[in-house]
Amino acid sequence: MKILNLYCGIGGNRKNWGDDHEITAIENVPEIAKIYQDFFPNDKVIVADAHQYLLDHYKEFDFIWSSPPCPTHSRLNKSNCIGLTIKKYPEMSLYQEIIFLQNWFKGKWCVENVISYYQPLIIPREINKHYFWTNYYIREIPKEDRLHNSNVIELEKRKGFDLKIYTGIDKRKALRNCVEPETGLWVFQEAFKEHNKLF
Repeated sequence: MKILNLYCGIGGNRKNWGDDHEITAIENVPEIAKIYQDFFPNDKVIVADAHQYLLDHYKEFDFIWSSPPCPTHSRLNKSNCIGLTIKKYPEMSLYQEIIFLQNWFKGKWCVENVISYYQPLIIPREINKHYFWTNYYIREIPKEDRLHNSNVIELEKRKGFDLKIYTGIDKRKALRNCVEPETGLWVFQEAFKEHNKLF
């Protein structure tokens, strides 16, 4: 399959997908894109705005995974803002992409995000403390501890990424932003099974 991996980060969701497919990964932070490329040298990595890239290139792919920025949707964001005068709008590119994919993309797709502090505008599936919007069914996955509040060393072990050689990035944030590799594989395999029924 030709796969588009949007907002790829360092590649938590992609880690266990293997190299049997043609994968294009989009990341707008060059330092993070470099780490992804180091871990997945066979993927085509492009430093670009993932939201715009989806609009311009969606017809070129069989499967699209999107993990739009999540901080403005998270429950932590709300708790951090409670005592502040200035509040922030939730970043609505999340719902723009879901609606766009629902209506225009012919392949299989998945949009992943955090559990939000508000009732989602489009009802997702909750799996392993993530929200997933897809156009295919995802069976329940065995629950795993995300260790989300752990330190860098524990998160490196949990996510399976050694970031010791990298500097100039917030390693804890990069690791916390990762979908757990087993969850990424599970969601991917569910799409792949559906894909095989069609092709």
